[in-house]
Amino acid sequence: MSDKSIRIEVSGRVQGVFFRASTKEVCTKYGILGWVRNLPGGSVLIHAEASEETLNRLLTWCQQGPPMANVTNVQIEDVESEDSVSFEILH
Repeated sequence: MSDKSIRIEVSGRVQGVFFRASTKEVCTKYGILGWVRNLPGGSVLIHAEASEETLNRLLTWCQQGPPMANVTNVQIEDVESEDSVSFEILH
């Protein structure tokens, strides 16, 4: 299966609830490359590179997020690969 790159914007109560750290744990577990960062408007942006099947696992997790999160919306966009070599939390 070929790799795919997507951007995911997750909205709701997703900042201050360990969403970025939890995203990194999930992505590391599944072998997903890319990054996650907070956006000024209160949402979280994820760039993820992996097989479509693996990205679907991440998308399923994003619908709920970590225990203290309250996800209200998940937007997905296909993007070009950034040739990521790890998964990082950006500040």
